[in-house]
Amino acid sequence: MIRDELKRGIMVQNPIFGLALGLCPALAITTTAFNALGMGIAVIFVLTCSNVTVSLIRRWIPEKVRIPCYITIIATFVTIADLFMKAYAPFLSSQLGIYVPLIAANCLILARAEAYASKSNLVRAAVDGIVMGFGFSLSLVLISAVREILGYNKLFGVTVITGFHPMVLFVMPAGGFFVVAAFFGIVNYRRIKKARGNP
Repeated sequence: MIRDELKRGIMVQNPIFGLALGLCPALAITTTAFNALGMGIAVIFVLTCSNVTVSLIRRWIPEKVRIPCYITIIATFVTIADLFMKAYAPFLSSQLGIYVPLIAANCLILARAEAYASKSNLVRAAVDGIVMGFGFSLSLVLISAVREILGYNKLFGVTVITGFHPMVLFVMPAGGFFVVAAFFGIVNYRRIKKARGNP
């Protein structure tokens, strides 16, 4: 059960590489692994809490106003995450800037509320929030690790390869597109091989 859910969040329905959701932060804040990890934790918190809340009150939300209700719930938890980060991690908050409040507009979170949490019980909604948030966070960290190593020759601020000359392109917006495209290519190649029956 747990293994299947993790596989779903990390591989089968990975928010970035599988569903192509949340690409804005994947391109904008993945210049360092520290930023990506901070954003990932914030998304896990917001996604899990909003999923649980939507699941709890889904029977009392009128059909015609369900989307505005979901957005209000998501925005509440985004505000909590943003204020918490400003209070206890001001440096990270300043690094992420506007992208923390923009979690409220992340189509991944609204999609999970509409497609899953509104139709599932509390436990399933919570598990979905955790595994999808973990898959999103893992993708951000992978993208940022490649960009930080190639662009700064560092990972979490620690020098990786002595004598390596960083390529600044990879910490610029174009570098983000290159790295994300490379990951998409790898994932799609593996899917095609699997569909053809090759291991």
